[in-house]
Formats: sequence, C-alpha cells, structure tokens
Amino acid sequence: QVQLVESGGGLVQAGGSLRLTCAASGRTFNNYAMNWFRQAPGKEREFVASISWSDKSTAYADSVKGRFTIYRENAKNTVYLQMNSLKPEDTAVYYCAQRTLAWSQSTTTRGDYYYWGQGTQVTVSS
Repeated sequence: QVQLVESGGGLVQAGGSLRLTCAASGRTFNNYAMNWFRQAPGKEREFVASISWSDKSTAYADSVKGRFTIYRENAKNTVYLQMNSLKPEDTAVYYCAQRTLAWSQSTTTRGDYYYWGQGTQVTVSS
C-alpha cells in the first residue's frame, strides 16, 4: 500500500524559506515521477513542481520558477520542495503526489497521479 507523508509546512513571513518533505513507502520509489501540487482556499489544486523518476528533469509552474526547487533522495524514498522568497500568494495546502505508472515521464496533470499525501499547510504572512 502506497503512503505519502508530507511535513515541513508552517507559518513564515514573506521573504522567508521553508523546506517541505514527502516520505514515500509501498512501491519502489525511484521508479516513479513525483510532483508537488498546492491548493489555496477557494481555488483549484494546481501544479507546483515535478521531478522525473530518473531524476534528470524537473519542471516548475511559472509562479514559482526561480524560487522553488524540487529534488529527491531515492535512498531515503523522499522528495523535497525547497521554497525560498516566499510570498503571501504561496499560502496553500501543499500535496505531494506519485505518478501512477512506473517509468513514465512527469506531467502537470493531476489525473496522472493516483497517490497523494494528506497535505501540509504553508502560510506566508505579509
């Protein structure tokens, strides 16, 4: 049974940094692309960042490009999201997600990710 557990959220002032962690279990971690999505109150869940199963490519939403970095440590079955220069508009619940199919390229589409964590709240004050 696949489990994804996020941690690292919290309250931070604008301009600050946080690192989110997603610990995965249940499948061979390095076979699957991993994504971060987020959902702000009253808004749809949106793509934030992705990293391929091979760890050779990453992608970011335009809104976070240059400020956020996604990376993975396969030996620890963990994916991270380093968030710098945080803005109030980054306030949301952040979710990690694992691609349904092994050895498939990462996408920005929620429907391609069957397994999700419970989310971690990030609040950025102005």
